[in-house]
Amino acid sequence: MKEKYTIGLDYGTLSGRGILVRCSDGKILAGAVKEYSHGVMDQVLPDGTTKLPPAWALEYPADYLEVLREVVPAIMKAGKVDKEDVIGIGIDFTSCTMLPIDKDAVPLCEKEAYKNRRNAYAKLWKHHGAQAQADKINAYLEENGMTSLPRFGGKISPELLAPKVMEILEEDPEIYEQADEILEAGDWLTRILTGSHKRSVSMAGYKAWWNQEEGYPAEEFFRALEPSMEHFVSEKLPGEICGIGEAIGTLSAEWAQKLGLSEGIPVASAVIDSHAGVPGSGVQNESQMMLVLGTSSVIVGLGKQPYAEKGICGAVRDAIVPGYYALESGLACVGDLFGWYVDHMVPATYEREAREEGSNIHQLLSRKAAELKPGESGLLALDWWNGNKTPYVNANLKGTLLGMTMTTRPEEIYRALIEATAFGTRTIVELYEKNGLKAEEMIVSGGIALKNPMLMQIYADVLGKELKIADCDQAAALGSAIYAALAAGAAKGGYDSYEEAVKQMSKVKEHTYVPDMAAKKTYDSLYRLYQELGSVLGGSRGIMEKLQKV
Repeated sequence: MKEKYTIGLDYGTLSGRGILVRCSDGKILAGAVKEYSHGVMDQVLPDGTTKLPPAWALEYPADYLEVLREVVPAIMKAGKVDKEDVIGIGIDFTSCTMLPIDKDAVPLCEKEAYKNRRNAYAKLWKHHGAQAQADKINAYLEENGMTSLPRFGGKISPELLAPKVMEILEEDPEIYEQADEILEAGDWLTRILTGSHKRSVSMAGYKAWWNQEEGYPAEEFFRALEPSMEHFVSEKLPGEICGIGEAIGTLSAEWAQKLGLSEGIPVASAVIDSHAGVPGSGVQNESQMMLVLGTSSVIVGLGKQPYAEKGICGAVRDAIVPGYYALESGLACVGDLFGWYVDHMVPATYEREAREEGSNIHQLLSRKAAELKPGESGLLALDWWNGNKTPYVNANLKGTLLGMTMTTRPEEIYRALIEATAFGTRTIVELYEKNGLKAEEMIVSGGIALKNPMLMQIYADVLGKELKIADCDQAAALGSAIYAALAAGAAKGGYDSYEEAVKQMSKVKEHTYVPDMAAKKTYDSLYRLYQELGSVLGGSRGIMEKLQKV
């Protein structure tokens, strides 16, 4: 059979990227990136005058369509393949990133009447303006003995769908009333491309409390939270749930012409961006675990039983890998944390030194930090610059740096911040293992994993695990291309089996990071202090909460 190809589209926080992938071996023929024209709106709306409250993070959905119109034709041109040989499209998207739309799938923020109404825009995954609503839901769960249900996972965060919707109702009920549906941005894109009203199991399961056994929570539940939400599911979340690796619909004639593709090719059900990295990293079974290191991080492990607790989600089966419950959690701030430090705290002398040696500031700090021994600086940090997802599930928690002196150097702080993110990752991995997951290998993906050997060695030492690196700098986009190959099926040049698709289309690098046991011993001691400090500042004593109130 003639070679066939799929397109993987990866929508991140700041940009969307696409790759053209050969189905037979996963080779990437071409790639392109388009930054969102409006970026992340956390200060003002596009009018430049309507100010946003603290902790808000919005996006303009028209930016997502610009990615389609620019990226897909670009990779088709660069890849030099016939459009007839492209057999499917897969999309991943940050989640929960949601938007209210009208009956024609037009986002309300694009209507003249609502362009200056902040609740009409897409609320990004890291929008934390709905913390008060999340607190209200958590109080209800606690009062009614529902915190232990896998669906809710002990405590919910403002990043989920329901608190963001409750925020709309409380702040601007007209937006809620005028919304024909409230969609995940990933589901909105598949709707635009195909006209299909199906929704992704990935996003419904992990962000909207849907599962195969019971569907969404009952009307009584939503009525108890907010009377106006009694019919929330039937009125705002209609549509059949579509599995991962399945075709949610086929590409319309309109969009086939816009993108330079063939009409009627399958468009796979959308998947959460970090979750797409699971097939893109080569993860196939419960002996493996995935870690994505980017602006934030995600850790995914596979098991046979549902589980959700302390910010860990794992209550829906078949939403990432067929046959498994996938436990998912992560850190709300990783690359963003290192970027904040470099942008705001590093002296100009280091910038000059980096320029003189022909490197960038991250490379300079990494080189200097690599010369330090674990524990040498006497510093300890909590990685909560963007809140804590596990184990405290609290967006109001803040970052901490402990142990500075008059001789503390920038590279010591840089290393302490990296170590803090490794400690946060270990917290999650240990909770997985407490639930019975015994992954023998961890596969890491993301730009940081490829660019920073010093960081990877620290992670190996802290976790005490050998780390492998996905042999692709676009693991999420590759995962979406793999799901597209599954949606197309073997008869069209794709695959019928998840395991076979992953085996053929994804690879890991030969080089691995092996833990240094002497370093691990020191990190074991620091990790215990990390946990103790977290308990004091974020746990029962609630110092962070008290500081927030002041």
